[in-house]
Amino acid sequence: MTTDEKVTLREEKETLLLTVYGKAEESRMPDSLLRDRFAAEAIRRVDYDFSKLKVRRDDMISLAIRAHLLDGWTREFIAQNPDATVLHLGCGLDSRVFRVDPPATVRWFDVDYPEVIALRRRLYPERSGYTLLGTSLTDPQWLDAVPSDRPAMIVAEGVLPYLREDEVPRLFGRLTAHLPAGEFGFDCYSRLGVRLLRRHQSIKATGASVHWGLDDPHELEAQVPKLVFLTEVTSHDPAQLARMSRAARLISRVFMAVPVLKKVGRMVRYRFG
Repeated sequence: MTTDEKVTLREEKETLLLTVYGKAEESRMPDSLLRDRFAAEAIRRVDYDFSKLKVRRDDMISLAIRAHLLDGWTREFIAQNPDATVLHLGCGLDSRVFRVDPPATVRWFDVDYPEVIALRRRLYPERSGYTLLGTSLTDPQWLDAVPSDRPAMIVAEGVLPYLREDEVPRLFGRLTAHLPAGEFGFDCYSRLGVRLLRRHQSIKATGASVHWGLDDPHELEAQVPKLVFLTEVTSHDPAQLARMSRAARLISRVFMAVPVLKKVGRMVRYRFG
């Protein structure tokens, strides 16, 4: 295996490096929540100056919390549907398929740009039932490679805000038309949250642009009629919040106390079919 993988990704594609780096670094902490040895190994093999992304300890813990919740939703769905299809949209270098470790009966697709998928192939091992699709999420043709005969868990982490306002409902419309039933689990920001995200030092370091925001989860139900809103999670686990800096804990308390700030960033879950 090679030890140095040159990375020349830019803008929104480059942001995948800050998420996998944050998860890898959190996994090295003695009190790690994610314990993602696959991400840690991948980062060791990537030739890239991660210091320029300015990922702080608080960011690392936040990324781990988000990933852990989505992992849990995915495991729940698989437990109820052991022959499910899983679609991981904008997978980047995330090692969710290895963390969740689904049974061989599950059909799992990781979807991202061709150059990202090519990098994944060099960094991660193959496994049974696991397919990599190199494509833009906004290209309607990629779904032709996904069989439509099973319920599906669709996961998107750290990717939807980079799509245009009209592209997210179109994507969800295509997915719900193609697949018989299933669930969506993803992170999102309010429109205020999108404006704040544009100022985040790590996002600014990559030059990426963020666009899509969701103020009310019922907006998507109106745009994609097959969707049914299930839940949203807006607060951190107190045990994980205690691992963060005093400033981060204070900011979290303020955000939880102010309704408009409480929905700046959260995790949402829908079902369809």
